[in-house]
Amino acid sequence: MNNNQLIRILLILGLVAGIALAVLFRDRFDAVALETWVSEAGVLAPVVFILIYTLATVFFLPGSVLTLAGGALFGPVLGTLYNLTGATLGAMLAFLISRYLASDWVTGKAGGRVKQLINGVEAEGWRFVAFVRLVPLFPFNLLNYALGLTRIRFLHYSIASYVFMLPGAIAYTYLGFAGREAIGGGEGLIQKILIALALLAVVAFLPRFIATIRRGPTIDIPELKQRIDNNSTLILDVRTAEDFIGEQGHIDAAINIAVEELQDRLDELSEYLERPIAIVCRTDKRSAKAAMLLTQAGFHDVHVVRGGMTKWIEAGLPVER
Repeated sequence: MNNNQLIRILLILGLVAGIALAVLFRDRFDAVALETWVSEAGVLAPVVFILIYTLATVFFLPGSVLTLAGGALFGPVLGTLYNLTGATLGAMLAFLISRYLASDWVTGKAGGRVKQLINGVEAEGWRFVAFVRLVPLFPFNLLNYALGLTRIRFLHYSIASYVFMLPGAIAYTYLGFAGREAIGGGEGLIQKILIALALLAVVAFLPRFIATIRRGPTIDIPELKQRIDNNSTLILDVRTAEDFIGEQGHIDAAINIAVEELQDRLDELSEYLERPIAIVCRTDKRSAKAAMLLTQAGFHDVHVVRGGMTKWIEAGLPVER
């Protein structure tokens, strides 16, 4: 056994032991205990808090407790700074552990759907990191390890994590601060609560806002019909081949490349790098994904057709089968 293998085994054992201990003593990890530990550190309280947050992230302890406690202990400004720094350092450490332990193995073994998923994430790079930080669709602690299995650049991952976790950090840190003020009966309590609620509303609205941005420019059915009549736009149908000739049929002028195949068939569309492309599907979801792939590949004039084939048929327009 060489030194590299020994280090990996020790790291795995340490990680498993840390997670096991975190699970066993999870009920003791609360805001009161955290406040006690940090208060006893004196002038080193911020350093201790950031270290606890970092280790908690690595060992799958709940970050929400820490974030709220950070606001209560340090206030909205310093609390946000310490929360964000601890969360980012923990995310970076988990990413590096995962990359060191399993990235090469996953790269060699992954195939099929898993390989396509990894390729898609790697193609988006920091933009994917930005999206999942702004819109927390996946568990934060688990996501850090999952992203370490990809070839996303560590620097891009780290910067995107720090920048795009900021809105959530501000909102939940302020919520912790407002909660502490409510318990202590501080001045301007109603105003602080309203600010906390407003910040939470902004964070809650982010998924819809980001989804709109990611979808890109759209056109409606009348404009699509006009473009077809003028022969000015490529109509790209991203449904499967079976759906293309199935019940809904397809637009006569459309070419069919399923969104799952699009990454590998971009060369077929190379002449349209500077020309308009309108993407059609049954509705909008797969069209938005295809639009992102094309935009990332350098296509400059990509549009999603709102409502897709469903709206085209509802408008009474002709289809081919």
